[in-house]
Amino acid sequence: MATVWSGCSTSCSSFGQGLPPRGNRGGRDGTTFHSSRGDRIRYGTRQVQALRPAMVTAGAGVCRAAPCLLESEVGGKEEVDVAIWSVDGEPHGVDGHHGGKRRELRRRPVRQRTLGEKMAPAPAPAPAPAEVDRKYEHGGSRLHFLEERDEETLSRRLIKLGQSNKVRSATELFDSMRASGLQPSAHACNSLLACFVRRSSLADAMRMFKFMKGERMATGHTYTLILKAVASNEGYASALEMFNEIEDEEDSKENVDVIVYNTMISLCGRAKDWRVVEKLWRRLEENSLRGSLLTYELLVSIFVQCGQSELAIAAYQEMIQNGLDPSEDIMKAIIASCTKEGKWEFALATFSKMLSAGMKPNIILFNSMINVLGKAGQDELAFRMYGLLTSSGLNPDQYTWSALLSALYMSGRYWDALELFQGIKAKHPTLSNDHLYNVALMSCEKLGQWEHGLQLLWMMEKSRLKMSVVSYNHVIGACEVASKPKVALQVYQHMINQRCLPDTFTHLSVIRACIWGSLWNEVDHILEEVAPDSSIYNTVIHGLCLRGKIGLANKVYAKMRSIGLVPDGKTRAFMLQHIATED
Repeated sequence: MATVWSGCSTSCSSFGQGLPPRGNRGGRDGTTFHSSRGDRIRYGTRQVQALRPAMVTAGAGVCRAAPCLLESEVGGKEEVDVAIWSVDGEPHGVDGHHGGKRRELRRRPVRQRTLGEKMAPAPAPAPAPAEVDRKYEHGGSRLHFLEERDEETLSRRLIKLGQSNKVRSATELFDSMRASGLQPSAHACNSLLACFVRRSSLADAMRMFKFMKGERMATGHTYTLILKAVASNEGYASALEMFNEIEDEEDSKENVDVIVYNTMISLCGRAKDWRVVEKLWRRLEENSLRGSLLTYELLVSIFVQCGQSELAIAAYQEMIQNGLDPSEDIMKAIIASCTKEGKWEFALATFSKMLSAGMKPNIILFNSMINVLGKAGQDELAFRMYGLLTSSGLNPDQYTWSALLSALYMSGRYWDALELFQGIKAKHPTLSNDHLYNVALMSCEKLGQWEHGLQLLWMMEKSRLKMSVVSYNHVIGACEVASKPKVALQVYQHMINQRCLPDTFTHLSVIRACIWGSLWNEVDHILEEVAPDSSIYNTVIHGLCLRGKIGLANKVYAKMRSIGLVPDGKTRAFMLQHIATED
């Protein structure tokens, strides 16, 4: 039959310390106690004094390991026999003599029940005191008698329990320290608070947080832990509300450091709320706090992910001004932001700083640099970057070639772009894609090379590349530049046959080509097919007036007003000029 040890000491050596000292062996001054079976055991006066704090007379056996009480789990016919046994397993004599051997607690074997015997029902447990019956989410908490009275030692023990995620044991030790008038250290309370946070026990975490605030033990780490717990259970908005309340309190404001701000910036950044992140960044400076390396890394990362390139660059610049060295990932993010904003000089300076720091850029970073330089029309710098790419042992990919073609096109080197495209198609046929073809078609449009444009368009369809309305628009634009309206109409009709719906730019280009080719019937036919659009009607009127077809222009203008379209300023000027000429 089992026994329950209630009220046991948390000290590992409590049982050894509770044993009485070796004294008289059954002298006259001894005192006799009776066990549950009526056996007599004699103890000396000193032994009786040692046992006195643990004595209970309510029908329970006496344990010398102060201060523990042995209670019987089973009531009825039998009780558990408890006696003092020696180390070698031999019981003491009736006179209490132990034969010179150290004494320890042992339980005598319990007589086995026979088949005819029945176990009596267990009695209901006695109600515990109010302090012991205090409940937490993880279960009940029992108070223990603490033989150790040193607060620092008990605090270290509480820290170890918290780090091991032993919530129940840590809570019982904490409550026992408080009941004994002992104060745990702030580090120990933070350890228990972190344990509650890891177990997602928000109610217990809030109780511990309120206790620490009431005792003025809360630190920056305390606020960090509780804010994370609130955000995890109730969302970042609730955590932000708590953070604002903490900042408004004078006592708590002193303990809010840059780590707490980093926590809030991270929580709001996960929710992609960059506006709140920016406000926290500004408040950090208002409170005379200097951001750490982690602060600026969080700011740059969040702003880049939210598409706020200007804010990301501003945070990076402040980071450099404060003398902090950014990581490689932050520099890559800044170069990507500069590519989006077109700040090629700042991107080039950041890239040079990476090389000076011994960092090795990858192919993605090289492509970003070539792209930002190409968009800025810095074709020479773009090709120098390409030379650095190849010298680094990297192989250019389709994005590299696309950036180089765009650099030549943005610099007005259309023939060079077409030559580079032919070289890419010959040496790297597997890298050809629709974007490379479109850049080449753009060059053909600028040069009016409608025949070469038609060849490229045919090659795209033969290669089964993705055909978009943009590709057809470039070819029609080349026909417009070369004054080939009939070819433009053929491409327009082929486009419709390929089930590629024309857009406004397609109609404008075809109409302009037909007007300058004097194909008036085709212009009227296109106006009948397309949906009413002010830009299309304005373009037709402009072209007719420039070609001297005032009568047709008046008809189109009247139709435009009848269907409710609003003419632009240039159209009104043409019409007023025509009226003044007639007068």
